[in-house]
Amino acid sequence: QVQLVESGGGLVQAGDSLRLSCVASGRTFNRFAMGWFRQAPGKEREFVAAIRWTGGITYHAYYADSVKGRFTISRDNAKKMVDLQMNSLKPEDTAVYTCAADFESGTYYSRPDEYDTWGQGTQVTVSS
Repeated sequence: QVQLVESGGGLVQAGDSLRLSCVASGRTFNRFAMGWFRQAPGKEREFVAAIRWTGGITYHAYYADSVKGRFTISRDNAKKMVDLQMNSLKPEDTAVYTCAADFESGTYYSRPDEYDTWGQGTQVTVSS
């Protein structure tokens, strides 16, 4: 059974940076697609970024338009960890951020129902 634990959330000011981490335990991590989603109060969960195994030793990163150019997703398979570096944060980035694992590394990486396991989430608050 795979468990995911996030860390790194907090309260920052607009324009600041924050780095979130998600550590996985359990099954082989290398071939998972790992995603980050967020949910703000009163809003639906939305896709933020994903990094997906595409064969061999190749991975591909994907981003929501709202974070493209500001956020970077990366992974360290040896540590079973995926990070989300968030730069130039805006108040509208305020949300609970949750990482998720897709064991099949499917193509619908932006859809929450593609993912098999979720972490508990970590709060990110950006003040103006």
